[in-house]
Amino acid sequence: MKFTGTESYVATEDLSMAVNAAVTLQRPLLIKGEPGTGKTLLAEQVASAMGKKLIQWHIKSTTKAQQGLYEYDAVSRLRDSQLGDDKVHDIANYIKRGKLWEAFAADEQVVLLIDEIDKADIEFPNDLLVELDRMEFFVYETGETIRAKHRPIIIITSNNEKELPDAFLRRCFFHFINFPDRATMQEIVDVHYPNIAKELVQEALEVFFEVRQIPGLKKKPSTSELIDWLKLLMADEIPDEIFKNRDASKAIPPLYGALLKNEQDVQLLERLAFMHRRESR
Repeated sequence: MKFTGTESYVATEDLSMAVNAAVTLQRPLLIKGEPGTGKTLLAEQVASAMGKKLIQWHIKSTTKAQQGLYEYDAVSRLRDSQLGDDKVHDIANYIKRGKLWEAFAADEQVVLLIDEIDKADIEFPNDLLVELDRMEFFVYETGETIRAKHRPIIIITSNNEKELPDAFLRRCFFHFINFPDRATMQEIVDVHYPNIAKELVQEALEVFFEVRQIPGLKKKPSTSELIDWLKLLMADEIPDEIFKNRDASKAIPPLYGALLKNEQDVQLLERLAFMHRRESR
């Protein structure tokens, strides 16, 4: 089955090709792109489109690769031994399966999302090389080797906060999600809000892309923030005339809190509006 997007997810031809190539090659798909461009959502939609279970492993700065395989709870075993619990004689009772083990043990092929891998320590990707390559790992406490019943479809996301090791990159199929152009963004909006007024969308998109082009923004508004903004505009019944007749001396768009996420960017737009007012005197 080829992935071409879903009713609720607009996949460009390049993205669809990347997903299908990674599935064919049986390689992890490494997805990079601006925050808010749908990297995490992609895994959910691939699983939905292919009718497969999704297993999600969200990476934090404290996450270790070993946690994806399994964890041995020695503290619980010690406590149970002090209480005279019979289950202490079987060490397997204290082995907690990680997300990779869960994916490997599944009776059918699953989609495994390793989300924001660049949040972890620099050695994190290297520590998973063998497991992702051979689709197996060894449990030292029980002396068993866990092998994948079915090779999972692995989607790995990164926000480019850290460079990933070359050895890890060689094992992945890479795709960068470019920020959607206006036509693609229109498709995305239509998927989320099929009944929204077309004039409002056109004017809102004009403002949205103008804001993104302002040099010096600390964080440009993303696709997800545009969707939130449009939802607020509809809820507050903001007329599209406000955008059509917008005054450049008032650079801050209505309900800007959905688009701008820090005070520096708000202050930048306010300075631009102030400078425009001075020039127009």
